[in-house]
Amino acid sequence: MTFEILKEDEFRKFLDSHTLKNFMQLPEIGLLRKKSGWNVYYVGVKEDKNIVAATMLLSHIRRFGVSEFYAPRGLLADYEDMDTLTFFVSHLKSFIKEKKGYILRIDPYYIVRERDINGNVVEGGVDHSRAISNLSSLGFQKASKCEQISWSFSLDLDRELEEILKDMRSFTRRSIKKAERNHIVVRDAEYEELTLVKEILDATCNRKHFANRDLAYFQNLYQLLGKKGKARFILADIHLNELLEELTESLEKEKKTILKMESDGSREIKIESHRKALEQLEARIGEVSSLKETYGDVVSVSAGVFITYGDEVLYLFGGNREEFMHFGCPHYVQWEMIRYAKENGFSRYNFYGISGNFDKEDASYGIYDFKKGFTGYVEELIGEYELSIMPIYYLLFKIIHAIKK
Repeated sequence: MTFEILKEDEFRKFLDSHTLKNFMQLPEIGLLRKKSGWNVYYVGVKEDKNIVAATMLLSHIRRFGVSEFYAPRGLLADYEDMDTLTFFVSHLKSFIKEKKGYILRIDPYYIVRERDINGNVVEGGVDHSRAISNLSSLGFQKASKCEQISWSFSLDLDRELEEILKDMRSFTRRSIKKAERNHIVVRDAEYEELTLVKEILDATCNRKHFANRDLAYFQNLYQLLGKKGKARFILADIHLNELLEELTESLEKEKKTILKMESDGSREIKIESHRKALEQLEARIGEVSSLKETYGDVVSVSAGVFITYGDEVLYLFGGNREEFMHFGCPHYVQWEMIRYAKENGFSRYNFYGISGNFDKEDASYGIYDFKKGFTGYVEELIGEYELSIMPIYYLLFKIIHAIKK
């Protein structure tokens, strides 16, 4: 075996074919990091001229002239092949040390234990616990904080769309149908509309006290991945003018029905049910008219950023205007992207991050519950691990971080 610096194209080819492939290891993400001052390297292990393990490595100079090294969602390796893993890590340490790196962080796209929709471990299911002990034996320690998510929620697309929809929670299905009735159209955002995408994402982030990315991040992501078909920036529009016209037509029909029933001498209880329907229509017309006056004929109410790479469509970011959420848009955007994934040959839809806390009283439970409504399963990733390269600096930075807390 040999440890080598890889060319970008040969690394990309290896990534595209690897079982642990993920968008965070794409060279485009490396270019995105470069714009924030990171350096990018592609390194790997070859055996008989074939790459058997590799990773994109990022580095950034910190204090004292030493660098932090990070393999986002790497390493791309067999974590149960101890010989290759040991060889790779040993040479990574030497490579990083030569470049004055004091730490290596990794957070592989690797499942620890198979779990069901409720987060329970599946008896007899996949168990990669051995990978953790292998990493520990090589000197890796579990990080106290993870940069990437450690828990996610996914849906396999191995059935017909009708079956997938049928298996969803009844409330989720009703929300999807409601959105269709409310004239919601899901479309791709233009580059010039990224400001609008960010504005909608900001609204949700402010509501939930999350941090959002700056506009430059979305613009760069669009240029690097969107133009290559590896990302979609989505907007969901409500056509208030069309909805108002339809509601007005329904109102007039309801009025005529009531008049006819009264003239025909229909039972009062039947007439009363139509009067209630009329009141509901009047209330809806009032609401939609008010929104139309504020926002115009068409308004973008939901936004999302989706990664389309490998075998999956991944829901990276999303947000909604709060005053429109009852129109069914959050569920409808997901459904439209699930349909897109299925119709375009993807085998999996990844709703991405959840907290991993399944207590209904937990503040973050709602995010998991929303995703659970579509059916699927919980995924527990291996998490983030760090390897000390320069022990003195490694300890020094630990002390500095502890003092800052």
